[in-house]
Order: sequence, then C-alpha cells, then structure tokens
Amino acid sequence: MRAAVYYGPRDVRVEQMPEPGPPGEHELVLAVTRAAICGTDASEYTHGPHFAPLRQRHPGSGHLGPIILGHEFVGRVVATGSGVARFATGQRVVPGAGVWCGACEWCRSGRTNLCARYYTLGLHTHGGLAEYATVTEAMCHPVPDALPDESAAIAQPMAVALHAVRRARVERGQTVAIIGVGGIGAFIVAGAAARGAEQLIAVDIADERLQTARTLGATHTINAAVINAREAIIDSTAGNGAHVIIEASGAPTSPEMALSAVRRGGRVLLVGLQEAPRAIDLHAMALREVELTSTLAHVCDTDIPEAIEVLSRSSLASTVVDRVIGLDALVDDGLLALASGTARGKIVIDPRR
Repeated sequence: MRAAVYYGPRDVRVEQMPEPGPPGEHELVLAVTRAAICGTDASEYTHGPHFAPLRQRHPGSGHLGPIILGHEFVGRVVATGSGVARFATGQRVVPGAGVWCGACEWCRSGRTNLCARYYTLGLHTHGGLAEYATVTEAMCHPVPDALPDESAAIAQPMAVALHAVRRARVERGQTVAIIGVGGIGAFIVAGAAARGAEQLIAVDIADERLQTARTLGATHTINAAVINAREAIIDSTAGNGAHVIIEASGAPTSPEMALSAVRRGGRVLLVGLQEAPRAIDLHAMALREVELTSTLAHVCDTDIPEAIEVLSRSSLASTVVDRVIGLDALVDDGLLALASGTARGKIVIDPRR
C-alpha cells in the first residue's frame, strides 16, 4: 500500500509499505477513505521530531523508527478481530486516534486522554495517511450515511475543540474570547457558539481567518496585528473583560495577555502549545481570583460522538475545509501550505489519489 512516512525534519516520503496483517482480538483494519492534517503535522515536518519516536522506543506504543503520519481520518472496515462486537465489515468509522489502557487511575475516572500509557496513531505509531490502517475498536465511532468522508475526516479535531470548550466551562450567555482562530481555534469558535456564548470574540492576525470565525459564530473580531487585542477585548466588554478566554495560538505573549484581559473571577484555558517556559503574573492572578487551566486532546467516548453530531447537523466542514488533495501532493500542497500559513483552512487527503 502507499503511505506517507515520516523520517525526520523535512523528510516525508510517499512510498510503498506492507499492508496491515490480520487484526488483533479487539482491532479493526480500515480502508482509509479520507485523512486530514493539522499544525502538529506541519510542525513535526518542519521542526520535528517532537512526538515521533524515531530514536527512542515510545513507552506506550512500543514503536521505534519512521512512522506513517495521520491522526485525523475516516475509513471503511475491511477486517475485524475475533473480539470485535460493535462493528462489521463495510461500516464507516472515525477513530479517535488516541489509545488508552482502560486500567490506570485516569482511565478508571473517565479521563482516558491522560492515560498512563497513552499514545496517538500518526504521532507515536503508524497512523492513517495510508491506504489502510489498523485501529482499536474502543477508539472508533460509527459515521452516519449522510455525513460525507470530507466532513467525517475532521471529527477528531472537532472533538479536541469540544473538549477544550468543556474544559473552559463555557456557558450560555457568557462572553468568550478565543485567541488564534486558525486550525483548532476555528473549531473552538464553532463549539463555543454551539454552547450559547452570547458575545464571542475572535482574535487573530489574519483577516481571512477572522472572516471564517464570523461565519462560524463570532460576534466580534479583532486583528491583533492592527490594534491592541487586550484593550479591544476590555473595551468590547464594558471594561470588565471576558468571562472566558481560550488561548489557541501558541504565541509567546498570548497567555499573559489573556490573563490580563479576562474579568475578575474569570477563566483562561491554554490550548496552544508554548515552545518555551513563559513568565506570568501570579500576584495579579491571585488578587483577581482568575482560574488558569489547560486541555489535552479529547475524551474519545464523549467528544468524538458529539463531534460527529455537530458535523452532521451543520455546514461546518464546507466552511473550514480548504482543499482535498492526493497523497502525492501531501508535502507541497499540504504540509508546506500549513507551515507557511498559506492554507485557508483544513486540508483533507484522499490516500488513493
């Protein structure tokens, strides 16, 4: 089968790989129909490896060496393991991509994304940027017939956004500001709008991304390259600041700005990953009783089904998907487009083109 294999920084090769063998007891083999890529894939390509276990065996997956990329994908079941009860050959499913043990303290409490042995397909072992992929039954959820493959392929990032909105405890009637509305930030805008945020402020440095945020439900947009975003958030909230600020850009100065633009007793959620430690004013946080929290990935059993539901009843996919390309165009029209900022939205891949 053809697959996109990551060997190191700026070294992704579309090449022939062995097809998966027979599935294990609780595994499925999927014929991948569509996959998508995100900023994590682009960062791994340009500056990695950050996640891929190229030199040291991953403690969860056991993988060592080059890996097939792809943690966002949808496929049709072509083989089932002996213990599989929920799926049959021919069904379309979305894998959540993260694999958990089910036995540790975090799994038992329902926080499977924090599993002691957690690993992710396409980052820590072979993933879905290939014609076929092996997945666990537990991570998969059925795709309704009416949901196109291009839409189902982005269920995983939508689930990440919904998990972030849940972690931020966004409530109906609140003012919510989202810093960075490209990539996962756009999905967070849609998720916060679905939760009933009354005033939804999108902050970015690109007018095109801000326009997409408007389409997805943002009521106010702020171009931080032109005006002071902190002052604009405070001005647009009658001087009080936002109830919730979600930082999804990863920009070095954004966490501190978010903490200073949130209202007294408000919450700041960190989604964007910082490349280095950052200084924050803990004294000011304590005096204003501001909550600072973070989020990681998603909880498969909760967030993937909700993501499929949201995608099924909205035009979200048609708004955020920029292009569908073949596997051979992955580097030039996919990874490099994301890394350079020229992509206007999600890039979806047909692995059989």
